[in-house]
Amino acid sequence: MADQGQENFRDTIGTLNEEGKRAWVFPKKPSGKWYEYRKYVSYALLLILFSAPFIKINGNQFMMFNILERRFNIFGFPFWPQDFYLFVIMMIIGVVFVIFFTVAFGRLFCGWICPQTIFMEMIFRRIEYWIDGDRGKQIRLAKMPWNAEKIRKRVLKWSIFFIISFLIANIFLAYLIGSDELIRYITDGPSQHGSTLISLMIFTGVFYFIFAWFREQVCIIVCPYGRLQGALLDNKSIIVAYDHKRGEKEEGRAKFKKKEDRPASGKGDCIDCSACVHVCPTGIDIRNGTQLECVNCTACIDACDHMMEAVYLPKGLIRYTSEDNIEKGEKFKLTPRLKGYIVVLGILTAVLIGMLFLRNDVEASILRLPGQLYEHKADNIISNVYTYKLVNKTVEPIDSITFRLKSHKGTIKLVSNTSVTVPEAGLTQGTLFIEINASAIKTDKERLEIEIMSGDQVIETTTTAFLGPRSYN
Repeated sequence: MADQGQENFRDTIGTLNEEGKRAWVFPKKPSGKWYEYRKYVSYALLLILFSAPFIKINGNQFMMFNILERRFNIFGFPFWPQDFYLFVIMMIIGVVFVIFFTVAFGRLFCGWICPQTIFMEMIFRRIEYWIDGDRGKQIRLAKMPWNAEKIRKRVLKWSIFFIISFLIANIFLAYLIGSDELIRYITDGPSQHGSTLISLMIFTGVFYFIFAWFREQVCIIVCPYGRLQGALLDNKSIIVAYDHKRGEKEEGRAKFKKKEDRPASGKGDCIDCSACVHVCPTGIDIRNGTQLECVNCTACIDACDHMMEAVYLPKGLIRYTSEDNIEKGEKFKLTPRLKGYIVVLGILTAVLIGMLFLRNDVEASILRLPGQLYEHKADNIISNVYTYKLVNKTVEPIDSITFRLKSHKGTIKLVSNTSVTVPEAGLTQGTLFIEINASAIKTDKERLEIEIMSGDQVIETTTTAFLGPRSYN
C-alpha cells in the first residue's frame, strides 16, 4: 500500500524507466538475520549441486540426466525410457507441490532455493560487491567515463564471471553425460572432443549472459512462476508483506524526527527511508503491495528491521505474513483448498511409491521381426522369428537368462547362444525363434505369454503376437 505521495499504480515492470529503456538495478548489499539464514541454505544447496554428479551409489552417479543415451539416475537409482511413466507421475507430483507451496507460502522457493537466485545473489552479486563496492560506488562507477580504474574493475569482474560460468557449464555437462565421461574428456584434451568443447562454450556464454547482463530479468521476464501468483495467491498466503496498517496509520508515512512523540502524532511507523527499496534485487517498493517482481528474498525485511531498531520502533513492519493477518489479525491455518492439495499429493505419492516397488529389475520386449511371415516346418510346426531386447536396471549383471513359453506348449530357440547375459545398467538384444505345433494354435494371431528366467527364477513376464495360417482357425 502506498500513501498519496507514492506510486499507486504502474503498468510496466519495475526495471523499465519512463522512456521504456532498461533501468539497471544497483541493490544495496543486504545484511541481517534472514540474509545469514539464506547464506547457510544457499551454500548447502551449492555444495549438493556441485558434488551430486561426482557422488556414486552402488556404482551409479547420484544424479544424471543423459538424454542422448536415454539413461537417467535419480538419487543413485537408474531409470530407463521404459520407466517414463514414473517420470510422468513425478512431474505431476512436482506441479501439484509447487501449486500447494505457492498457495501456502508464496514465492519462498524463488528467494531461497531457485538456482538463478542463489547463483546471482550469493556468488555473482557478492563478487560484484567485492570489486565494485556497495550500491553508491556501483552507481558512480556506472556513470564514470572509461578510465583506468573502470577498465581494471570491469575486466577483473567480467573475467571472474566468465570463469565461474565456465565452471557451471562443466557441472551442467556432468549431469548430462556423466562425471566419468567429463573427466575423460578433460584428460583427453579439448583437441579430441571439439564438438563437446563448442557445446561447452555455448553453455558458458549463456550462463555468462544471464549473470553478467540479463540478471534479474530472468525472474521478471522469462520465468513464468511469478505470473502464477495472481492465480495461486490469496489473502491467507504467507508472503513478504508490508504492514500498511501499522506503517501508514492516520497521517501516513513520514520522515523520522528526533524527540518526536511519533505514536501520539498519528504518523505511521514507516519513516520513508527507502531502505527496503535500495536493497531490493529487483528494484521494487514492497510498500506498494505484492508485485510480479518480488521473489520473497527477505532483503527488505532485514533492511527495515535495522532501521526500526535505529529509531527505537518495533521490528516486523515488513515480515513474513498474510494479508488477512495484517487486516484482521488472523493466524495462518490450513484452508479447505490446502487440505485438498495435501490429499492429492498424498494419493499421488502413494501411487509413485507403489509403482517403484512394483518396478521390475529387468524390462523385456519381444517383437516379431517386421516384414516376416510365419514358417511351416516338418511335423506340423509353425515358426515365427522375433527380436528381443532386455534392459537391466540394476547395478549387477544378470546371467544365465533363458526364455520359456508359459501360455502354450512349444520351444524357444536363440539364434546365437543357449543363454544370455545382460550387463549391469545395460541392455542386450538378439534374435530368437518360437515354434508351436499347429494343433495348439486357435487363431491366426495368437497372444503368447513368455517368461524370462535367470536360472530357475522368473525375473520378468512379457507377451507377444504369434502368426499362424487361417486354415488352422
